[in-house]
Amino acid sequence: MSTTRAWGTPAAHAPLAPMTVERRAPGAHDVAIDVLFCGVCHSDIHQARDEWGGAMFPMVPGHEIVGRVTRVGSAASKFHVGDLVGVGCMVDSCRACGPCGEGLEQFCEAGPAFTYNGTEMDRTTPTFGGYATHVVVDERYVVRVPDGLDPAGAAPLLCAGITTYSPLRQWNVKAGDRVGVVGLGGLGHMAVKLAKSMGAEVTVLSTSASKEADARRLGADHFKVTTDAASLESVRGKLNFIIDTVSAQHEYGPYLGLLAVRGTMVVVGVPPTPSAVPAFALIGGNRRLAGSLIGGIAETQEMLDHCAKHGIVSDVEVISIEKINEAYERVLKSDVRYRFVIDLASLRDAG
Repeated sequence: MSTTRAWGTPAAHAPLAPMTVERRAPGAHDVAIDVLFCGVCHSDIHQARDEWGGAMFPMVPGHEIVGRVTRVGSAASKFHVGDLVGVGCMVDSCRACGPCGEGLEQFCEAGPAFTYNGTEMDRTTPTFGGYATHVVVDERYVVRVPDGLDPAGAAPLLCAGITTYSPLRQWNVKAGDRVGVVGLGGLGHMAVKLAKSMGAEVTVLSTSASKEADARRLGADHFKVTTDAASLESVRGKLNFIIDTVSAQHEYGPYLGLLAVRGTMVVVGVPPTPSAVPAFALIGGNRRLAGSLIGGIAETQEMLDHCAKHGIVSDVEVISIEKINEAYERVLKSDVRYRFVIDLASLRDAG
């Protein structure tokens, strides 16, 4: 065991502050990683404040981790000391069930070991996330960060990137498809970049007219203000695929009406309360409403390789660990373009 410096919270209503946690010594198949950067996901806030229920404290958030391998276990062969690697939302699974066998470890029937606010597969040892100087993870749940990707910009790819890449791949978005992206935040800006890299014609659907310039800078072909019914007429019944990234409460019906016949809308945002879905919005046109949750380890590596090929990283604002509580408040105000990333040198070098 080793003591690791971290920032976390002892309780749901306490601010994040310095603490120490214990990491296991690397086992035969483990790698030890010095954390360089860790993205700040909105779900970090939900869990640190126990807004979804069932939170485990003390908690060290962080599941968008990029770092360098410093040690490998005796039987580990996937990575070498010095490799730049990433760790996403999970650090283990049962490896024996159907979903695990299909590369869908996030749906492990035994329940995956999440990177934080969970336990290892022994169901007793707590997991602590990437707001820390180092982590120890089984090599099977670590991915390689390709050369050429900025490490800070690559960190959010481990959640925001795979969350938006996976549904685009599942529904085979391709050149010429008309794709709508609902919301232009941490997830939405990645959806725009990824859909464009697949050759799609992208329309951003936003409540905020002030985001049009940024949407076009990110690659969007069209921008529609969703509070303006006239603005939406040109895309009504025209979109082949919509990815809904919004976590604020909103209705799905108006967006379903923008789908072409047999079009699909996939939800990746998590509003706080259920939304009614009008049956005729689905029946009329054989439209489909679906959901998607991150991706498996192999697909996450595929996503990183795709991003390297197309020069895609997240737009980030890099902060020191001491700014994390301020960053949480700014996320809630949508005051970031588009993802905060913690430079863990600020913790490693702190007195």
